[in-house]
Amino acid sequence: MNAHVSPPLKAPLPSLAEVARRMVPRYTSYPTAPHFSPAVTPQAYAGWLEQVGTRDEAVSLYLHIPFCRSICAYCGCTTKASLRDEPIRAYAAALHREIALVAAHVGRVPVSHLHWGGGTPNILPPDCMAELIDDLATRFNFQAAMEHAIELDPRHVTPDGARHLAALGVNRASLGIQTLDADVQAAIGRIQPFDVVATSFAALRDAGIDAVNADLMYGLPLQTLAMIEDTARRILTLRPSRIAIFGYAHVPWMKSNQRLIDTTALANSETRMEQAALARAIFEAAGYVEIGIDHFAAPDDPLALARKDGQLRRNFQGYTDDAATTLIGIGASSISRTPQGFAQNAPDNLGWQRAIEAGMLPTVRGKAFEGEDVMRAEIIEALLCGFDVDLAAVSRRHGVTPATFADALERLQPLIEAGFVARDGDHIVILRHRHEIARVVASEFDTYLSRGGRHSVAV
Repeated sequence: MNAHVSPPLKAPLPSLAEVARRMVPRYTSYPTAPHFSPAVTPQAYAGWLEQVGTRDEAVSLYLHIPFCRSICAYCGCTTKASLRDEPIRAYAAALHREIALVAAHVGRVPVSHLHWGGGTPNILPPDCMAELIDDLATRFNFQAAMEHAIELDPRHVTPDGARHLAALGVNRASLGIQTLDADVQAAIGRIQPFDVVATSFAALRDAGIDAVNADLMYGLPLQTLAMIEDTARRILTLRPSRIAIFGYAHVPWMKSNQRLIDTTALANSETRMEQAALARAIFEAAGYVEIGIDHFAAPDDPLALARKDGQLRRNFQGYTDDAATTLIGIGASSISRTPQGFAQNAPDNLGWQRAIEAGMLPTVRGKAFEGEDVMRAEIIEALLCGFDVDLAAVSRRHGVTPATFADALERLQPLIEAGFVARDGDHIVILRHRHEIARVVASEFDTYLSRGGRHSVAV
């Protein structure tokens, strides 16, 4: 008599909470930074820049200012505290030398976007910033419609400072606000009352900088749903052009200052999802257009128009309407993207400055595009910008067949069976909980993910 054989048990379908707890990259680049290596040398990057100079295309410039007056406990940026201006002036002098080195290789190319990040870029003494912009304008060709954006600490925005920025051509500012709750501000070491934020908005707009963005965070220590709602509603009274609300990424193994955060005060994945969903509902109800997984824009903002036209992009600054294929990073730790690959500068100010003083580009690592890198980057960007991708169309553009993605589609099957993702032939659409799972879906097309690197949770 044949023994009865039970069919194999089918694995239970994943829950949203399980998916949201997965640790995956933010995908502001692909391949991601953990997979950069010293194989990209200053000489290799110099060659890439020279090729960019022959393309007759506009580029974007990013200048990194790695200084703050104090370091906030939540911060994940590459920056250091300085109460004195002398180190900042010395850094600005080195920036001039790097600008000259870059321009010597790339030539006087047109520039469509100029972005100042940090750190706290408005920590630069006014004369230093003016001289740097003059230098850039001399060595590069600023386009008439160039977006000139800067990240600002509202605690250091004054009417005179805002007028100075406007006179230098700045036409968009992003204010790092994070939260308006006093208890959370104390927990993250950033005391910043609403009046300070409102005064910054007013100063910038009075100076003629009408495009003012608000950067917020959820998942901060002690943060509750009521605090999220209060911050969101008060920010709306200031009518920002764009709102970004990022999930706090607790990565103390990378950022020692985050060890000051009480981990017992951090929300779990379920609460983080509730916080993000509440903020999203408030912003959308106020008429803002949803941009990808964590941005919102006024309906007439260029970002909203780019989304409508299918031209939304994603880079190291998050979502953008910047169509340039080359982003040149200048300053310590800056990352550049060219059609040939990524190149990153030395992260420490001393190593960066020594290379420049030796007459070398300060590149220390990067990743040359190879194999399927560009194709998979296109897929990941499509999923994070529009929540769908036509694998057949991508395959045709890159001369492969959709069978290339058979393994990724097999890994996606549990999400398809759970109703989170739909597949129609070679067309993949994220149907439900797209903000929470988009990075997870994108990660299934990442061939580097299994090769190491620690990441933050998806939500």
